[in-house]
Amino acid sequence: MRHHSAHGRWPAPEFPPGLEWLNVPRPLTLRELRGKVVLLDFWTYC
Repeated sequence: MRHHSAHGRWPAPEFPPGLEWLNVPRPLTLRELRGKVVLLDFWTYC
């Protein structure tokens, strides 16, 4: 069960295992990305 903070915000879920990652040598975690600007590209690569 997830717990929300006092400000009513929910933490983001971790990335599911087995995802295909591009331009990185290994999968990243949310902990590694905390405090950084992250651009998510939802483009479909066919």
